[in-house]
Amino acid sequence: MQDNKIKLFESKQVRTLWNAEEEKWYFSVVDIVAVLTDSKDANAYWRKLKQRLKEEGNETVTNCHALKMRAADGKMRATDCLNTAGVLRLVQSIPSPKAEPFKMRKSRQRQFQGKNSPKHLTKARRLLGAVEK
Repeated sequence: MQDNKIKLFESKQVRTLWNAEEEKWYFSVVDIVAVLTDSKDANAYWRKLKQRLKEEGNETVTNCHALKMRAADGKMRATDCLNTAGVLRLVQSIPSPKAEPFKMRKSRQRQFQGKNSPKHLTKARRLLGAVEK
């Protein structure tokens, strides 16, 4: 894993990680939850949602990987992450008016899955309007 980035969605940070071996982007689940729910405690929201999804046998939780990402305190910590397809499934599980534009953005990113090198994704990010920090 390499190429840690922070994306902004509606002025909120979403931590990402590029896996060159798999040629896939991974996104922090807690950050996605925070963007979609405006929850005061996105970690608690995700824990409860994760529990419910497990009980339902939802594969989103099965496909969730604990990857090290930089936390707010600057330390690298294990964080639940999903690839683009997993994020789309997660978004469908969260009732939120913010979900529609997020789904549209993620589905446009999926169109570029065959061109996942950082070089190609730079162009894709510009087209999608993603802002990097």
